[in-house]
Amino acid sequence: MTKKPHTNKTAVIGFLGTTLDNGFNDKRWQRWRPTVSLGLHDELLVNELHILYSKRDKRLFNLICDDIAQISPQTQVIGHRVALTSPWDFADVYAELYDFVTGFAFNTDTDYLLHLTTGTHVAQICWFLLVEAGFMPADFIQTSPCPKPDQYNPQGRYQIIDLDVSRYDSLRARFEAEKAQHWQTLQANLVTRNAAYQQLISDIEKVATRSTAPILLMGATGAGKSQLATQIYELKKNKAKNAAHSKYALGAFVEVNCATLRGDTAMSVLFGHVKGAFTGAASSRDGLLKSADGGLLFLDEIGELGFDEQAMLLTALEEQRFYPLGSDTPINVSFQLMAGTNKDLRQAVVDGEFRADLFARLNTWTFFLPSLKDRLEDLPANIDYELARLGSEQQQQYRFSPEARQLYEHFAMSSEATWQGNFRDLTASMIRLITLAESKVIRNDDVQSEIKRLTHLWGLPNGSGSNKYNQGINSNKNSLSKTKSKTELDSETIEQGSHNILSQYLDEETLTTIDPFDAVQLAYVIEVCINHKNQAAAGRYLYANSRDKLKNPNDSDRLRKYLMKFGLRFDELS
Repeated sequence: MTKKPHTNKTAVIGFLGTTLDNGFNDKRWQRWRPTVSLGLHDELLVNELHILYSKRDKRLFNLICDDIAQISPQTQVIGHRVALTSPWDFADVYAELYDFVTGFAFNTDTDYLLHLTTGTHVAQICWFLLVEAGFMPADFIQTSPCPKPDQYNPQGRYQIIDLDVSRYDSLRARFEAEKAQHWQTLQANLVTRNAAYQQLISDIEKVATRSTAPILLMGATGAGKSQLATQIYELKKNKAKNAAHSKYALGAFVEVNCATLRGDTAMSVLFGHVKGAFTGAASSRDGLLKSADGGLLFLDEIGELGFDEQAMLLTALEEQRFYPLGSDTPINVSFQLMAGTNKDLRQAVVDGEFRADLFARLNTWTFFLPSLKDRLEDLPANIDYELARLGSEQQQQYRFSPEARQLYEHFAMSSEATWQGNFRDLTASMIRLITLAESKVIRNDDVQSEIKRLTHLWGLPNGSGSNKYNQGINSNKNSLSKTKSKTELDSETIEQGSHNILSQYLDEETLTTIDPFDAVQLAYVIEVCINHKNQAAAGRYLYANSRDKLKNPNDSDRLRKYLMKFGLRFDELS
């Protein structure tokens, strides 16, 4: 038979049809067999045919190989033995096919077709999910026998299916039902090979399902605190569906970033207010604590809360009630609190920036999430996860060329990759790569450009000089606080750090007139101002010891006057 030329090779992947492909006598050529029919179409040249089969079907597989060789000698048949405990068990089938796909070497010069006709319904659903998620750069091919009166035509028909996800809502629904049945655990959504992190997640899962005490997640920015909080809520919610009753998880999940809350707004957002409580309060507001009643409240960046808000939150936790702004009537609430922070709250308590009693209340369950640099063995799996997630969102299939993948992983796991933003950096990097990739394939040039971009981004002044300054000044502050008689500070490092800070806010002429003593002091004050949300908070920190000696202390005004001596204002520092 003459086949039409193809620019790319074509490879078909599919299961051996243990029922439809069966038949060992000569009559088999008089009926349609789905796998054999792939080699009977003039316009379809299959260069490679990958057949998945079990050990017990070895004889049938060998027969199909011989039959394909007779009708399409150009086709190379490659067998892949799979071990399925039950071809109708979703978790078993998906796991086996996932292992097969992730271990398969896809070539960029080959067009892949996934044979959807053979295999159980469960296998077909799993194939669909793997393609949709971007694990397989393939389209579907569906074969079928010819309608009457040509029902004995062995050639049959085939159709290449354009994977428009919107057409498969019913399959999506089936998948969601199966996933809910089999994967209602935090570890099911876990992308890690790090044993310590696996144990951490296992402990969090036990706490989430057995305790209603506060949970505190501490870790660097981008370590995944918000994502984990959402997964914990979903886990509790799913578990509650199967329980006779649940005290917390059936309510709403309410999340707020405390770094966005300031002044009266913070009080109003969290605890609500009554009409007329303050200027502009034209109507009453419930507040987030009330909205979380019966559910879970996640306070991200809780270390940024002011002292007044911390005090009211502690009361709400211990007494399960609070007073909205301007109200004399308490509101009763019952919720579970989760909190996240990129600060070490232990140090914040020591520094007077966080209430010790609130920290003690939060500290029943404290978990420290590792940074990406501490989980480098998880980078390959998380790269795959991001490719699949982004591909699913955009209904596309993205992949690396083998050389590009090797280059990217080598850089990502090297000492040059600092991953300062943790998983946020990785997500942003993958977004850039798939956006700029041609034909949905990430190649060497794309990776080399991304490496330059990341190196440049991580090299911006966050900064090398200021870090040295911070180390020196913190060492100095700790030494003074412990009243040591001798200090061992690197004066050159401190002076350089001070100059790096001040040069951002003062001109060169002014810098030359400042004594080294004043330069170090002013640089330290600026650092404190940058790290506090308002002038009053910075003043309280800077004048913590001398405040008690003044009859009418006004820390904010003292700080304002000090900055004015150098022509600076608090709101100009950033």
